[in-house]
Amino acid sequence: MPPQDSPVPTEYPEEIGRTARRQLASSGYTTYDQLTTVSRKDLLAIHGVGPKAVRILGEELASRGQSFDG
Repeated sequence: MPPQDSPVPTEYPEEIGRTARRQLASSGYTTYDQLTTVSRKDLLAIHGVGPKAVRILGEELASRGQSFDG
């Protein structure tokens, strides 16, 4: 298992990038369920979380029958 690059382990794939995973965790988002309470716009406002990361996370949410809020 690779070492975690955020202070708190997350469910997110490496494809979203180390910085995005770390910033999401430090903002309190560590699980896909938590992402259903936030909008894409709010995630993009987090420094280090870009369109690619949000797209990948959105695709995973959709495969689980979930979506971002709003």
